[in-house]
Amino acid sequence: MTGTARSGARNGSPDGVSLSAMLAHPTWHDVTLLAGPEDTRGLQHPVAAQDLTHPLPEEPAGRLLVLLGGADRGDWRLDALLRRAHGAGVAALLVPEVTALRMSSTLLAERLRLPVLGSPDPLAAYLALERMTAEPGLLRAESALRTAQVCARADETVDALLTDLGALLHRPAALLTADARHLAGDPATVAPAEQDTVARQLTGPPLPRPLDLPSGARLLTHPVGTERVPPRLVVRLPARLAPEADAVAAALEVASGAVRERLALRRLDLERSARHRTSLLGELLRPAGGEIPDAVRRHAVEFGWRLDGWHTGIRIGTGPDVDVAGLRAEVTDAFAAERLGAQVVEQGDGWSAWTSTDQEPSTSDIERHAAAVRRVQRRLPEVLHAYVGVGRAHPGPTGIARSLGEAADAARLAQGREASGRFFHVDRLGLAQLLLAWTRTDTFQPAARSLLEPLSGEPGDLVHTLTAYLDAESSTAETAAVLGVHRNTVAARIARVQQLLSVDLADPDERLALHLACRTAMDG
Repeated sequence: MTGTARSGARNGSPDGVSLSAMLAHPTWHDVTLLAGPEDTRGLQHPVAAQDLTHPLPEEPAGRLLVLLGGADRGDWRLDALLRRAHGAGVAALLVPEVTALRMSSTLLAERLRLPVLGSPDPLAAYLALERMTAEPGLLRAESALRTAQVCARADETVDALLTDLGALLHRPAALLTADARHLAGDPATVAPAEQDTVARQLTGPPLPRPLDLPSGARLLTHPVGTERVPPRLVVRLPARLAPEADAVAAALEVASGAVRERLALRRLDLERSARHRTSLLGELLRPAGGEIPDAVRRHAVEFGWRLDGWHTGIRIGTGPDVDVAGLRAEVTDAFAAERLGAQVVEQGDGWSAWTSTDQEPSTSDIERHAAAVRRVQRRLPEVLHAYVGVGRAHPGPTGIARSLGEAADAARLAQGREASGRFFHVDRLGLAQLLLAWTRTDTFQPAARSLLEPLSGEPGDLVHTLTAYLDAESSTAETAAVLGVHRNTVAARIARVQQLLSVDLADPDERLALHLACRTAMDG
């Protein structure tokens, strides 16, 4: 073994590897630090001795001395070996077994600053360090080969592939977007507190080196695809271990091709399903001859769409550059989180959705439903800048088309209504729109401005706050969510509004007049 180690010295790293990094490596999972410091100078490839009294191997300086044979460590001979090893410049000593040392041996190891390790299988620990220090090229090639085998055997999904890759590397692996959002794999690869740091790095060109995290861990990344800012395949390493990093980099290079292939197949499935849903919804919205054909009804049932009962349409609009098909899962997850069993269909720059009930919903049911849809909107990623319209409930298959039409009109109005949180509900819309048409006349606008004049120049943008408060039907919690402030802040601002205007917002007439005046001011 010593001859093999000496020949490997010509190929290994001159700096060796740190003891703490090896203790964190999965190949040393059963190696325990029994005494001495955890980290000293870098470990070179190991050398072996047969027992406590066996002469030390040649050139032991800077290397891990592995004691292969079992021996009684309860006498002076271990202490003598510690002194001889220290005198020869040995970096650390590994003995069989993992039981505690005698107190005298522990104190001697601490005084000599010589780490003493224990393992039930010292030969396996020897071979693992030998591979890490003397054969890094072979380690990298083996990593690439095993990764290729994993990719060939893994399930068709990206999640399954990354699970198998993580098991092979004994490290968490994931696929991230350019802004570090999790797409697939182990969510623990990047902690929530690290997401902003990682996102700043990933938006640039592919990293030529590992990304160091504040926790001391490192991320190895590899781009997947040829886009300007592609998603990245990442693996988390807990410590600086150059041979492992090289081996993982080789694995990522191989795995990225397999991930890209699976993403392409998944994209084809997403687009095919989206086209089917969009086409079927089009046939429901515009039935030939005014009647829905039996074939369309049958296809709707196959998709899990309910046609009987009462339906409430929802339109979610977004920007033209949003991947509507790719983000549909996030929209359906947001509905599921609010316990709304909605059907979601990709349509233009956004999604059309509807919920169904057995009976006509009551007024309280409608309000609860609208509040749940508002929470769905807040669950969607901020990058979508989603605006939402909700239609009224209508019965039967044709009710889906009627309610979705109303929802689309409401969404168009919501798009420019920042004060209302870019949300509109048709049940509160019909009369309001007629009144708003009147407020745009030359006689009302000066009166509205005069009414709200005491609020101008006050801190907190009181007109904006009052508009959002009245749009939210006097709910401080809802207003706080729309404005992004604390509900106590909203309550304090509304109290200030009532004081400045000398009004009582509990009075419906005064509340209506102020709502119309605010709408005029905001639109003007």
